[in-house]
Amino acid sequence: MTHTLHRRGSAESLADDFVVFAIAAQGFNAEGAAKKFEKFFDIVKKYNPNNFGDMRTGNSLVAGEEVIRKSFKDNSIVHAVFNDEDTVTKVLKELKDADLGLSIVVSGLVHKTDKCCKKAGLEMHTVEKSLGIIGNTPRLPDESVLEVTTMCGHGMIAFNLVKKLADDVKKGRTSPNKAAKEIAKQCVCGVVNIPRVERLIKAMAS
Repeated sequence: MTHTLHRRGSAESLADDFVVFAIAAQGFNAEGAAKKFEKFFDIVKKYNPNNFGDMRTGNSLVAGEEVIRKSFKDNSIVHAVFNDEDTVTKVLKELKDADLGLSIVVSGLVHKTDKCCKKAGLEMHTVEKSLGIIGNTPRLPDESVLEVTTMCGHGMIAFNLVKKLADDVKKGRTSPNKAAKEIAKQCVCGVVNIPRVERLIKAMAS
């Protein structure tokens, strides 16, 4: 189960949202994995992800690239967020050739992810699908808010923060880009797709 699985939105809204991350299996191949994460990070960084991070250290906006790069541990989980299929395909092809010995997980629309894998010469090993939210759903905020907050798989983005920043954009107090980055800071793992948040905040503000 990946914490990036539950991103909400229409197929159109999610079409440019991909998370690629690496993880080692604790007790099996984790010993010495820190060096492998460095190689993974070098590869994904070449392709200019819009956000990245290590859930043990922090995200690109708070910890920063150099701190993240120097802090990999054998139990790190390293993430990078991309906006298009071609880039994800190139990333997967290079990761395939590097053969790092890590588990590589891609979150995105299934048919698009499958296409990326096949173009990179890979077959998907396992497919997970989210069943959505079950329970007292009337207590949830509007879908427009959930599309933003579910980009953080650990639920670290407050509903009211999203509403406030959308209102601030509407009233000209901040820009959609600044609002998107403020929201992305809340997600330690660095899996928030910043351009997508910017687009969603603009829509809320209008």
